[in-house]
Formats: sequence, structure tokens, C-alpha cells
Amino acid sequence: MHKKIACLHAHFSNIEYIEKAFSAYEIEFVHFVDPGLIYQVALAGNLQTDAVKNKTKEQIEWMAQCGADAILITCTTYIAVLEEVELSLTVPIIKIDEPFFAYICRNKKPQTMLFSNPATVEGTVKRLKAYAEAHQQIIDFKVVVIPDSFELIMKGLKEQYDQKIKDTLFELIKQGEKVISVAQLSMADGAKEVEKKTSAVIIHPLSTLVSAVVEQMEGTSCKQ
Repeated sequence: MHKKIACLHAHFSNIEYIEKAFSAYEIEFVHFVDPGLIYQVALAGNLQTDAVKNKTKEQIEWMAQCGADAILITCTTYIAVLEEVELSLTVPIIKIDEPFFAYICRNKKPQTMLFSNPATVEGTVKRLKAYAEAHQQIIDFKVVVIPDSFELIMKGLKEQYDQKIKDTLFELIKQGEKVISVAQLSMADGAKEVEKKTSAVIIHPLSTLVSAVVEQMEGTSCKQ
């Protein structure tokens, strides 16, 4: 059975990631892209201003009206804001970081979580710790932020952005890091390239997203 998912991104480059990941499934994606929240949060220095929360609520409710069977959010900043927003929707919301957290929690070795956008760190780490506690998991991780990188992808300079990701990953591996995760979908291409060339385990948000979405759509014939 054909399914439709409304997908919210902070940058256009994430559309290709999703379309490729689900190319084998009968799922139509309606993509909504709004980088405005990222800039608003950067200016306000706070995820939880009334303007930010109201805009997020309005955006999600607008998306729910497109006839979708589910809403997928790929932006970790939007996900963090949603923690403080009350919604009355019948459409399920799939948050890209939840299956990612589940994967991280299954790994008991010390690990490093890499970010390119410093504004997403606090919200993501808070949600990860809450997820681990709720599932009675203990995780040993540290956070590394790649300086002067996120603005590259926001300006459409993907090649330069990917190179920054790869350079940092190679350096961490050189320093002896064995298990690394990249917390943002935009970092997946760089992570996958480095993983192919090294023995390191590099976890990214696409690692378990497909199975999580298909499970959400359970009971229907998603696969061709």
C-alpha cells in the first residue's frame, strides 16, 4: 500500500539522503525545508523562546494537513523544541534521533559524538540521556563540536562541509577513538566515506532510520 510521509528538514541537502535511503519502498515523501529556525535559535541563544515554540507548532500542524500518514523530522533542533510544544495531532511523528539513540545505547564501549552545529548539542544530549535513563541504559560518551563547519552546509558548500567532517573523523581515529557517532543527518556522507576507509565504527542517523520508519508504517505493504 502506498504511504505518504511529510518530512521536515533544516536544509535542502537532507532531501537526497531520505529519498535514497527509502528508494526501495513505496513511500512518497513531501518535503518541507525551513532553515529559519536555525537562524532564530542562533540569534536568540535559546531553543525555548515563545517565537521559536510557536513557529515550530505552526510548522508541524501545517504539515499535518497535507494528507500524510506520518511526519518525519530530520532536524535535531526542531526535535528539541518539540519537547516543549503541545500538539494535538492524529498523525504520528517520527523523530530521526530516537532510533539513532537506541543504536548508541546498545554500544557499551566509550564513544564520541560529533556535532557540526553547536546549537543542537544541548538539546540532543539532553534527549539522549533521557532516552538512556528511560531504557535503563548506561552510556559512556563525550561530545566533540567541529568549529566553523555548519555554516558551510547552510551556504550550500557541501563539498567543503563534507571535507571538514572527514578531516575531523580521521583525526579522532588517529587519536585512538574506536566508536564514533555523527549526530546530524547532514554529516552522514562524510561519515560513510571515512567508515569505508578505516576500521572504525561510525554511527549516523540513517543507520537505523529505515527500519524504524517501516516499522511505524507496520501493517501496510511498504516494500515493493
